[in-house]
Amino acid sequence: MCGRYVMARASGDLMAEADALLGEQLEGRELSPSWNVAPTTDVPIVLERLVGDEPRREVHVAQWGLVPRWAKDVKVGVRAFNARSETVTEKPTFRSAVVSRRCAVPMDGYYEWKRQGTGRTSPKQPYFVHAADGGLSFFAGLYEWWKDPAVADGEPGQWILSTSIVTMPSPDPGAEGVLGDLGGLHDRLPVPLSGEAMDAWLDPAERDAASLVERIRAEAYDVAASWRLDPVGAAVGNVRNNGPELIAPVSALF
Repeated sequence: MCGRYVMARASGDLMAEADALLGEQLEGRELSPSWNVAPTTDVPIVLERLVGDEPRREVHVAQWGLVPRWAKDVKVGVRAFNARSETVTEKPTFRSAVVSRRCAVPMDGYYEWKRQGTGRTSPKQPYFVHAADGGLSFFAGLYEWWKDPAVADGEPGQWILSTSIVTMPSPDPGAEGVLGDLGGLHDRLPVPLSGEAMDAWLDPAERDAASLVERIRAEAYDVAASWRLDPVGAAVGNVRNNGPELIAPVSALF
């Protein structure tokens, strides 16, 4: 799964790396850096929409936790911050979005916890998973617009943009190198996008969701092979802690 991550780039840096423009909601605003992003908070996403007949790539801000259009309450998103790639084309929460509302979620890296022992009460060591070269990573995501029935037409907050991160099974723990490390860390992996896969995933004209999901899954491990796993301090476990010190490598705690 992916339940906590880092996104600390400035708007200009994100725009340059994503080759995107700012969406209207971000014009005149600066993205707030975070070293401890948690579900239900606002996060940047990259999407493409048609302007006339031309696709336009933009950076928007969305609530992390997808709220489908048919939801009666925004709280549905609390449980939908990840979407399993195996069932994303079938589940009512995601099956419409994966056809026509796909996005990329940028990250400096994400956190995962590895249990040190076999017991349910065994302590866990947090790790920061990131590109070894320090570059920004993009992960497959979905987005939706939800209309709040309690807000009058035209009033601020009437429409809520939300997002979910697509996940897949992790590599075999017996694999060589970092892929084996990822397999031993957790059984789920957020699906990373290569540059070409991101172009295809964001294309608003592409409607064959099943083929797209198959493609990004097939290429994911090649992207993940260039990652690095660093043990970090226990402070990241408290979402109130937020600063660059959270990603500083430490000796394993256990």
